[in-house]
Amino acid sequence: MDYFNKDIDYKYIVSDIMNNSNFVKLENIPHHGENRLTHSIRVSYYSYKISKMLKLDYKQTARAALLHDFYFDRTKDFTKVKDKVKLYTTGHPLDALENANNEFNLSLKEQDIIKTHMFPIDFRIPKYLEGWVVNFVDTFVSVYEFSKKFRYQINTVLNIWLILFINLKK
Repeated sequence: MDYFNKDIDYKYIVSDIMNNSNFVKLENIPHHGENRLTHSIRVSYYSYKISKMLKLDYKQTARAALLHDFYFDRTKDFTKVKDKVKLYTTGHPLDALENANNEFNLSLKEQDIIKTHMFPIDFRIPKYLEGWVVNFVDTFVSVYEFSKKFRYQINTVLNIWLILFINLKK
């Protein structure tokens, strides 16, 4: 993930977050086949680049996107699968917002971006264009990360089917 290290403006905008001892703990939490820190940086950096290109508020976008998944798993607190699903879909944006508010001084726009990043799975609709950018980037990055995670399994299944198909043709 060196691409974001080479962007001096981006690094300056998010440096206080990246140097926060609680935030960097996200590196230890698995997320979409990688870790939550890597995912958050990827979403933040691409959201920053798109917002900058669209002449939106790229600073607040970068910061809020970096904090959009700033939550820690509480699944051990839940006994029912539906409660765990709720945490990962509609529950975690509010956990992330609470953690971000405890650690940083957030604007109303940053708060809205964090709490609405799961639309339409969650009913909270982004109020700002920057929130829509983060929402779309998070979706695409998540799909990319999941596909990387399962690429080996998909290739194996396809190869087995291909071998079977070739052998049936004989």
